[in-house]
Amino acid sequence: MKLFTTLSLAIGIVGSLFLSNPIEDLTVNKSESTVDWKAAKVTGEHYGKVSIADAKLDYENGKILGGSFEIDMTTITVEDIKDANSNKRLVDHLKSDDFFSVEKHKKSTLKITEAKSSNGKDYEIKGDLTIKGISHPVVFPVKVSEEGNKVIAAGTIKFDRTKYDIKYRSGNYFENLADKVIYDEVTLEVRLVGVK
Repeated sequence: MKLFTTLSLAIGIVGSLFLSNPIEDLTVNKSESTVDWKAAKVTGEHYGKVSIADAKLDYENGKILGGSFEIDMTTITVEDIKDANSNKRLVDHLKSDDFFSVEKHKKSTLKITEAKSSNGKDYEIKGDLTIKGISHPVVFPVKVSEEGNKVIAAGTIKFDRTKYDIKYRSGNYFENLADKVIYDEVTLEVRLVGVK
C-alpha cells in the first residue's frame, strides 16, 4: 500500500510538471513576420522580400525547442530596382529555371533539427533548408526576445545557392564571366513573430 501511494505521488508530481510547463506551438503572425533576401555580384547587389506561407515555433519554459517555416517563392520581390520594367525582368528571371524554378517549386522550407542556447536569448540553430526540392543542413545564429505575449526570433541564414542547383553565372561553374559573376552566397534575414 505504501509503495502504491509513493508511486502515485511520484506520477502526480511528474504529471504536474508536464502540465505546468507544456510545449507550446506558437502561432506565428505571418503579417508581422518577414524574410529579406540579399545576393551580391561583382558590380553590386540585389535585395528584396519574400512572404512566409506557414510557420510554427515549439516553445517551452521561455526557450525555443524547434519549429519550421515555409516560404512562398511566388511572392519574391526586388526592392533595389525602381524602374518598373527592369524590376519585373529581374523578378521574372529569379522565378525562372536559372534560379528558383518557382513554377515547379513554389515553396522553400526550413525545419529546425536542434536549438542550443545557454541563456534563452542567443541561439545556435541547426536545420534542414530545402530549396527546389533539394535539402542541405544549415547552422545559423538567432536572437530571441519577448514583448508582451509575443516571442520574436530573428536570425541570419547564409547558404551556397549552387548546392540547390542554382548555378547561373557562378564563378565556380562558368569561366570567363569577368564582371558578370554572381556570388554563390545568398543571405536571408528571417524574423518570426510568435503569439503565445
